[in-house]
Amino acid sequence: MLSLLGLVQVAGASLTALNAGIGQKAHLSTSSEWNADPSASALYHAYNLSVPIDHFHNQSRYEPHSNGTFPLRYWFDASHYEAGGPVFVLEGGETSGEDRLPFLQKGLIAQLAQITNGIAVVLEHRYYGTSIPTADFSTESLRFLSTEQALADVAFFAQNIVFPGLENQSITSDDVPYIAYGGSYAGAMVAFLRVVYPDIFFGAIASSAVTEAIVDYWQYWELIRQHAPQDCVHTIEKFTGILDNLMPNASAIEELESLFGLQNISYADDFANVLSYPLSTWQNRNWDPAVDDPTFFEYCGNITVSTSLLYDGITSDKLDKASELITAAGYGNESIELSNQLLNYVGWLNETVLWACIGKGQSADSCFSTHDATSYEQDDLTQDWRLWEYQVCTDFSHRWGYFATGSGTPSDKPAMISRTIDIGYLSLPCKYAFNITSLPETDEWINNKYGGFEIDYPRLAFVGGQADPWREATPLADIAPVRQNTVDRPFVEIEGGVHHWDENGLFPNETTSSLPPNPVAETQSYEHEFVKAWLKAT
Repeated sequence: MLSLLGLVQVAGASLTALNAGIGQKAHLSTSSEWNADPSASALYHAYNLSVPIDHFHNQSRYEPHSNGTFPLRYWFDASHYEAGGPVFVLEGGETSGEDRLPFLQKGLIAQLAQITNGIAVVLEHRYYGTSIPTADFSTESLRFLSTEQALADVAFFAQNIVFPGLENQSITSDDVPYIAYGGSYAGAMVAFLRVVYPDIFFGAIASSAVTEAIVDYWQYWELIRQHAPQDCVHTIEKFTGILDNLMPNASAIEELESLFGLQNISYADDFANVLSYPLSTWQNRNWDPAVDDPTFFEYCGNITVSTSLLYDGITSDKLDKASELITAAGYGNESIELSNQLLNYVGWLNETVLWACIGKGQSADSCFSTHDATSYEQDDLTQDWRLWEYQVCTDFSHRWGYFATGSGTPSDKPAMISRTIDIGYLSLPCKYAFNITSLPETDEWINNKYGGFEIDYPRLAFVGGQADPWREATPLADIAPVRQNTVDRPFVEIEGGVHHWDENGLFPNETTSSLPPNPVAETQSYEHEFVKAWLKAT
């Protein structure tokens, strides 16, 4: 439930990390999300600006309205600032702003502030981190959690901020250029920001910006199919084919569940969902080894071994059962190789996912089920899983969507995840947590409001990754209108890049001949140049 909009729903993306919602209560035992560098956390002091809870008293969706305010948290670095320099605001998106502090230290906004004598800011999104306007996360309290309210927060910040230590200078958007940066959902936000508040934000860089709302986003898996190692892709397709071919046979599915140690899981679609978990870690890859998540390639390295068994405890009975199930699913001519590969997957998934939860004494359903309605009832401030789920289910009254289904895969393509993973399954949190029982058939309301694939404005840059699973929801999508790359409207694709790979950076003494890789280094260098050109034209 997206690190996207983190925004996909696979029972929960985020775009925070795909599968990070209530529907996935257990997680891979690997580091898959940005964590604030302790040195960055110690270096930058957190401040708060008092902002209105409700910017839109003319809209009934926010009734009852509020006249209150709440503390919007931010951090800034003015160490390179000279009077009149620009302000670069990194929108934090759907996570704590603390997770973005490494970018303030050595990311793109730090680079831009240095070369332009500007100020770099990390601004937390309302309801995330400590920027909480309500006493709880009940459905009624979350009514002020929307993208348009969050955009208004950013505009309010730019118009009203007085930077501590610089009180003798006026550095609002009336005085100096403000340029916004964001990645993923935050990338879409800053693109919208430039269009909705063009007199406040002088420019914006929208990275991996999911500007096109899509309800059934089956295309998420297509970019993985195209760019992942093909031996791994073919194995995944065969595993999914085996799973789906066995689905009509309840006893066969129970035997497959038992093979994985999930014989007590109550729903077959929950089982299918668990098997999809590793695929979403493709999104967590990064060019910097210090923050890269190697899970996807570790997964591939296990499931593509067909000549031997990698884990202890595989009995001849399990080997026979694997072969029997593979044959029953129609893959009998490959049963020897696939049996080894399937059992290697069993071993790897148990070691990294299953026993991280079940090994602590919890049941399979408490760890992995999306169907347990009672698990969605708590709404105190510790239940921050509700935040992105709420945005996915309700935002704009027409929902972002981004349900990364297997069912949407065209019939002429082998599915990468089970076709039983459909919108009905992935939207269960909408039903159980927020009593939303119907989802939109169309997302055109959002796309018409902000522009979708066609969003365009002077000094609005789009940057994306060639191998980003969110690419097909951005202006770089294959079905989006063709654009030219110009200094006024930059349009850049990072070769081999995944999710907003231009956001993070290195200190000068950390760079090598291969780090950052050339496509990233060239993109960031171009970002430096077009931002300087923008500012020169003022």
